[in-house]
Amino acid sequence: MTTLNDTWISLLTFSGMLSPIALLIGFYLGRKADAGAKIWIAAFAAAALSLIAETAWMFVGLPNPIPHDPGALAMFPFRFVGGAIAAFVAYRFFRARSA
Repeated sequence: MTTLNDTWISLLTFSGMLSPIALLIGFYLGRKADAGAKIWIAAFAAAALSLIAETAWMFVGLPNPIPHDPGALAMFPFRFVGGAIAAFVAYRFFRARSA
């Protein structure tokens, strides 16, 4: 960690809240949700699975496409929020379409 500002930038951009993997997982699970309460489950799954996928990616030895300073514990709540927003958008969009 170099400065607090760099850490916050990492948490609020593609390595944190806007993580493409977390957003895709959240969107997919929000689309499949049949109740609004399942958005929280989708958000938790998006955060956890995105961190697992990123760890597996680095464990294999491949270069990290989105470098970041903070660790997984700092990333989790921000990816949770990003996944929840994506799940909510997908849930509302596909529920409105089917009604």
